[in-house]
Amino acid sequence: MPSLKSHVVSFILRHSRKKAFSSPENLQRWIAYARKTEDYHPPALLKARLGIAETSVDGFPVYEIAPKADERRRILYMHGGAFVFQITSYHWVLIAEMAERLGFGVTVPIYPIAPEHNFHDMFGMVGDVYRRMLEETDAGDIIFMGDSAGGNMAVVLTMMAAEKGLPSPSRHVLISPGLDMSLSNPEVFEAERNDPWLGIAGGLEAIRLYSAGIDRSDWRISPLYGDLAVLPKTLLLTGSHDMLSPDNLIFAKRARAAGVEVDVVYEEGMFHVWPLIDMPEARRARDSIVDFLTREPTPARARAPRRTDAAYATRHASAAE
Repeated sequence: MPSLKSHVVSFILRHSRKKAFSSPENLQRWIAYARKTEDYHPPALLKARLGIAETSVDGFPVYEIAPKADERRRILYMHGGAFVFQITSYHWVLIAEMAERLGFGVTVPIYPIAPEHNFHDMFGMVGDVYRRMLEETDAGDIIFMGDSAGGNMAVVLTMMAAEKGLPSPSRHVLISPGLDMSLSNPEVFEAERNDPWLGIAGGLEAIRLYSAGIDRSDWRISPLYGDLAVLPKTLLLTGSHDMLSPDNLIFAKRARAAGVEVDVVYEEGMFHVWPLIDMPEARRARDSIVDFLTREPTPARARAPRRTDAAYATRHASAAE
């Protein structure tokens, strides 16, 4: 049963953030307001706790959280925000917790966002960030993690890297990713009614602003239609009250059919990117991420049967199959 706090957060979202996605005009207004208030810098309290250095790639900031001594593994974290909103303190808190609990280095690109920039600018920059990481770190020690639009970017970036002959990261952690912008799945329209945050009209406007005219069914915008076989072992977190969840579950099924090992945490009653919010369900989700990233891979010749989602999710069975 969803916690009391999750109900409160859901109520607040429905009567605030949901408005941003209710129409193209509302999204444009929210973007204009956000540009006056957004601050991408890590909060001062986190900078005091962690070793954080700022570098630059293609003229945009990149933050590097130093790993623990002798730890080689690194996370490339791509934040959500519908490709039009900047990183927030909620993202930074999750990033800091992952850095502290895992001891991994974390690279956080403040990538160019729409409408000031577009798809080509975004992926040009994050692609250069990944290439720089590969010069310093073996791909087997790199993890892509992203929420919402950032989850989309993680999958697309891996597909683009494969197309260019670059190695794939070792694992993906995808939190409520947007993987199909084509709206070809009628279940998405049903799910929108239960979603306290996202809306189709505003979401389509965000896609229009960043997609640089690329068709919404193109794999670069909707990676569900790309070559899923190039993806690494993946943890996918999705909630039953997230408009994107039906397509997330289709992605998990298709990726498995393509030979990708996918673990799914499907949380009943949870809304979009709930692991970013401080509440009991988020703490369980973060524990699942840490477990996934610290679990040693099973040798191929002695690999145990793949676990079902029901076995993996902390308390909830997955509807992915």
